[in-house]
Amino acid sequence: MTCMASFANVLLFLLLFLNRYGADRIFHNQQSGGGGNAVATPFLISASTGMETAWDIPREPNSNLLPRDSLLAGRIRRGFEIFLDTPRKAKRFSGNHLSCNNCHLNGGQREKAMPLIGVAGVFPEFNKRAGRSINLEDRIINCFLRSENAAGMKKGSNSYPEPKSEEVLALSAYISWLSSGSSIDTALPWRGQNVIPAKNIISLDKLDRKQGRKLYGEKCNTCHGSDGQGVWIGDKKAGPLWGPDSWNDGAGAARVYTLAGMIRFSMPYLDPESLTDEEAQQIAAYIDSKPRPVFPLKDQDYPGQKIPADAVYYGHSKK
Repeated sequence: MTCMASFANVLLFLLLFLNRYGADRIFHNQQSGGGGNAVATPFLISASTGMETAWDIPREPNSNLLPRDSLLAGRIRRGFEIFLDTPRKAKRFSGNHLSCNNCHLNGGQREKAMPLIGVAGVFPEFNKRAGRSINLEDRIINCFLRSENAAGMKKGSNSYPEPKSEEVLALSAYISWLSSGSSIDTALPWRGQNVIPAKNIISLDKLDRKQGRKLYGEKCNTCHGSDGQGVWIGDKKAGPLWGPDSWNDGAGAARVYTLAGMIRFSMPYLDPESLTDEEAQQIAAYIDSKPRPVFPLKDQDYPGQKIPADAVYYGHSKK
């Protein structure tokens, strides 16, 4: 009877959990790829939901079981805090007002918003911009330097984040914890879904910044404001899209097609996935025509390669 009662309690918990999120709010566990290499899809907040799920985090370290090791558990908790509020929780490496959560929504657990579940298992991975294989800590450092603009802080390169920096170790611990229980597989089916299909890419010379500005006013002003600096919605503020408090010109979002994919599949937050591929590219071209901090190490990017055409803040000669 005890076993039956325990099973019934577990079943009731699962039913309540699924009812809480609903079929339209999560990615259910599925199998993709087939055979023994199939990868189970984790619970992710659905890309079709808007602000009603902005505060939802399916797996967060303050309510889920953490490792017994107190040092590791503490790093996971701190990494989660840094992820949600980078400017305040990682001050020495934050040169703007953006947090990890501004791009990787719902604590890195939202479909089509660059979710991070399982990602720890794909590293080391070749990175075209670096021209070499990088590990997870390298990737985190690049996010600090570029998306958080640590490279633009007046302290100089001697104060750049390093693999053993506590903030880097904390974020690595959190992302690795999110990946625990996932298969070690470089072909995660929920990764890379925020990409404009190649057949729908519009050449840069055909993108109209005036049209992008008009669309921005219609679709983005409500949350990001006409000045692009973001407005408060409850206790959340949309991230700044240009100017000194935004990502610098060496960040991934400073590439037009990369930013267009983020916009297309995550925005507008009040009506996600409502934009067309063309509209997302027009808006991205407008945003990435704006001034932003300079990344001082751009000359080291794409070694021996032709710089991508949509990296509009770079020169475009072959190195």
